[in-house]
Order: sequence, then structure tokens, then C-alpha cells
Amino acid sequence: MKQSIVSFNQDDVGDWVAEMACGHARHVRHEPPWQNYAWVNSEQGRQQKIGQLIECRLCDQQAKHNAAG
Repeated sequence: MKQSIVSFNQDDVGDWVAEMACGHARHVRHEPPWQNYAWVNSEQGRQQKIGQLIECRLCDQQAKHNAAG
């Protein structure tokens, strides 16, 4: 389920975390070739992603759980 990014923060080891409108968070790491998120390395890049949709795996899990219950 896609959710919009509302802000970013860094975790305890300095990796960037996207905070989403649903209240969940997701790490956004630049780890080529698996994840190409070079934009996360700059303030300008992160600011340009505010409001964009990204997949929220926790919302997906909750939706599946609710559908099964």
C-alpha cells in the first residue's frame, strides 16, 4: 500500500528513515544496485521527495491481517 512521505529522520546509526502519513516509517538507503536512492544523500533530494508515495509494508501486512480476520 502506497503512503506519502511527510518527513525524514536518521536512525541511531545514521541511516535515513522516511516518516509516512500513515504513521509508519521505512528506511530509505542508497545501496546500489539493489536500491538506487542517491537522492537520500542530500537535503535537497530528501525535500523533493516530501509528498511522494512509497510502499508501506506495514500497511500491507495490516491489510492482509484484517482481510483474514
